[in-house]
Amino acid sequence: MSEPPATAEEFSRLALRPELVRALAELGYEEPTPIQREAIPLLLQGRDLMGQAATGTGKTAAFALPILQRLPEGDRRTAPRALVLVPTRELAIQVSEAVHRYGRDMRARVLPIYGGQPIVRQLRALTSGVDVVVGTPGRVLDHLNRRSLTLDHVETVVLDEADEMLDMGFAEDLEAIMAASPVDRQTLLFSATIPARVEKLARRYLRDPVSVQVGRGPATPGGTPLVRQTAYVVARAHKPATLGRILDVESPTAAIVFCRTRDEVDRLTETLNGRGYRAEALHGGMTQDQRDRVMGRLRAGTAELLVATDVAARGLDIDQLTHVINYDVPSDPESYVHRIGRVGRAGRSGVAITLAEPREHRMLKSIERATRQRLHLETVPTVADLRARRLETTRAAIHENLLAGDLDGFRVVVETLAAEFDVLEVALAAVQLAHESSGGSAADEGDIPEATEPTGGVGRKSTATMARLFIGAGRSAGIRPQDLVGAIAGESRLTGRDIGSIEISDRFSLVEIPDAAVDEVIKALRGTTIKGKKAVIRRDRAQAKRPRSRS
Repeated sequence: MSEPPATAEEFSRLALRPELVRALAELGYEEPTPIQREAIPLLLQGRDLMGQAATGTGKTAAFALPILQRLPEGDRRTAPRALVLVPTRELAIQVSEAVHRYGRDMRARVLPIYGGQPIVRQLRALTSGVDVVVGTPGRVLDHLNRRSLTLDHVETVVLDEADEMLDMGFAEDLEAIMAASPVDRQTLLFSATIPARVEKLARRYLRDPVSVQVGRGPATPGGTPLVRQTAYVVARAHKPATLGRILDVESPTAAIVFCRTRDEVDRLTETLNGRGYRAEALHGGMTQDQRDRVMGRLRAGTAELLVATDVAARGLDIDQLTHVINYDVPSDPESYVHRIGRVGRAGRSGVAITLAEPREHRMLKSIERATRQRLHLETVPTVADLRARRLETTRAAIHENLLAGDLDGFRVVVETLAAEFDVLEVALAAVQLAHESSGGSAADEGDIPEATEPTGGVGRKSTATMARLFIGAGRSAGIRPQDLVGAIAGESRLTGRDIGSIEISDRFSLVEIPDAAVDEVIKALRGTTIKGKKAVIRRDRAQAKRPRSRS
């Protein structure tokens, strides 16, 4: 078996199997994040653990790698050895994909189970055999009731985003699921916040747990007040286009774009160069000679963007640096502070920009608390913004050319055209040519859809068209608001923050959701139960659609 690349050396020190180290190296992981460095050795010892870590800190690998480490070689039994419970189907898919990537050389069998997906497909996979099940509590409980899933051989249970699961009313489902799992299991609980209800959950299900906290360190003394700090909330699929818009609007003299992995550095560098930017990659998979050449091109001005991982960028001091861009939210606030500290030095001003996916808003709040500075949430530049900026760039270039003089060689062209056209029209045609030759036409571009934004802390008001759902179950059936939120969020793409007002009567309930999601939610809820019972689900006929402002 070949030795893993040198970039995975720090993971090999965690006593992980060579297959896992090799997979991490191929994915471009260069060093463990704080939660991985602290949690993995403890989990390999079999300890129960309560971890406080937000999205983006690397906690998925922190619990997935020890689970995969314990998988036996050769044939495995049909029943799963690990169960990961998550609040939403989006997170179930993300976690499942990550575990599959880490364990591909071990042929790990990973199955996400959630609402909105045909249950027949899940039944077929469970019958064939799985090693790790990643699911929402409602759908896992459905499979347990069907006896299509057994937890008798489960060695590890993970409660991921525990605070969100409790907020969504999954407490009773969790109790039933945990009761169906072995008493001698290893239990891991991860939560961005540890309120009293999460502590109570930990006391109930964890045995002598160790606690690990990341993302709560103090700000570095003597912060960076000259750095303008902004963030954009954008869906993963639109991040490359958003970065391009931001670069066009900001026009940095030199910028570092930070990515989480080596593979992402290479892909993003290729994308940026394909879009006409002068970008260079810098990561741990490069030789020292290659790194020196990259830095030489950046300092000479033949490159304007450096796309790098944290490890590769350590110790860099670039005088002309004006922007730091976090293409991925840093894994902890301390990393954020170190990154933005590269601009705004020696009295110079600088800009720090962070691209966050909708689910990463908690990490933004952690960064605000740690730095004691506000991150200003901005709107992704529109096509109109881009056109205005490009026109201003064209105007500035022409203005500079006029000041430089030495235009007599072109006088005969202008005089010839002026004999036939108005001088202003001649100038307009020349400006148009200059504008388009510099890539100034944005006619083929469209606006980037606005991502769903969280409320509180980092955020701004947005307007959504809301509609009401009629649900044929109410107080007499024991329905509570959290039951409805949990059912909708667990079976559809919506999160608890997307759901509006809830009215519960004796025999029915009314729930406000975004109008665009009504058909999807109705279809999803008709295939499941609420509080163990089927209920009539339809659009409320008594209310017309209406716009509703949400913070």
